[in-house]
Amino acid sequence: MTIKTHALRAFLLAGAASALVAGAARADGEVNIYSYRQPDLIAPLLDEFTKETGISTNVLFLDKGLVERITAEGANSPADVILTVDISRLTEAKDGGVTQAVTDETVNKEIPAQYRDPDGNWFGLTTRGRVVYASKERVSDTDITYEELADPKWKGKICIRDGQHSYNIGLFASMIAHHGADYTETWLKGLKNNLAKKPDGGDRDQAKAILAGECDIALGNSYYVGLMMTNEKEPEQKEWAAAIKVLFPNAKDRGTHVNISGMALAKNAPNRDNALKLMQFLGSADAQKIYAEKVYEYPVAPGAEPSDVVKGFGALKADPLPLADIAANRKTASELVDKVGLNEGPEM
Repeated sequence: MTIKTHALRAFLLAGAASALVAGAARADGEVNIYSYRQPDLIAPLLDEFTKETGISTNVLFLDKGLVERITAEGANSPADVILTVDISRLTEAKDGGVTQAVTDETVNKEIPAQYRDPDGNWFGLTTRGRVVYASKERVSDTDITYEELADPKWKGKICIRDGQHSYNIGLFASMIAHHGADYTETWLKGLKNNLAKKPDGGDRDQAKAILAGECDIALGNSYYVGLMMTNEKEPEQKEWAAAIKVLFPNAKDRGTHVNISGMALAKNAPNRDNALKLMQFLGSADAQKIYAEKVYEYPVAPGAEPSDVVKGFGALKADPLPLADIAANRKTASELVDKVGLNEGPEM
């Protein structure tokens, strides 16, 4: 049973879905997935899992409120596996008490320690760099550091999305982990003063702004470049991507900050054995290759190769800082964003 023919029909209708989900949760040969990742992005992966194991997959897609949903469902929650797109979402699930620890030799062997929770409550599957989009026309630099984003030479030339967005909070939290809160506060003030305008839009909008000449560089996730380059439905995005080059910050020292797409075992997983089989499959190099090619990210499994499109961005030297250390500084990072008034934009 495929994600398209069963998952959305089984889960998205509020009243009838509850009964259907409860039935699915009790059924043999199934696993129920609550996902923050778009269904079409994970469909090829889940189809391959079903092909290999005979276990069918049911998916509930949520754009918010996953922890609240599972909490409200309580002990009767049909959720088996949680899939999400950011370390903040994974730690929210853990802190919200909707995950359970997994100690599985296969999963631990497949996924490097820096990309998994020390307590076994979440595991990374693919990474993406928080990179700098730079104008091909106006920026001659071939390398950059995050620290340089506060350099006055970039005054009026930087665009970013909302400073409180989880992608930026992750980066700012990594700066705290490396340099401390005082340094990061000063750095954020410098970044704010270098902004071309108030933070807005998404990462793709930053590339659009560069094409329009509103700014010369911007912060963005690496995978959005692949999505723009291959967007047949909105071909104008190809023009945005063609206007920029990808710079990997700190490539010559500690490496570029990375975030993860990841998985967790739900607290009351009714199909626990099937859930573990899915997690083992998702952690495998073959599955990560399928996943990474679809979403233009980097597999975390040792030896697994990214897609040719992603290779075209250049080599990624990932910051080895454990993601758990980044997660521990998220609250402070959020507080500093408000303290310096980053979202108010530059002082005119």
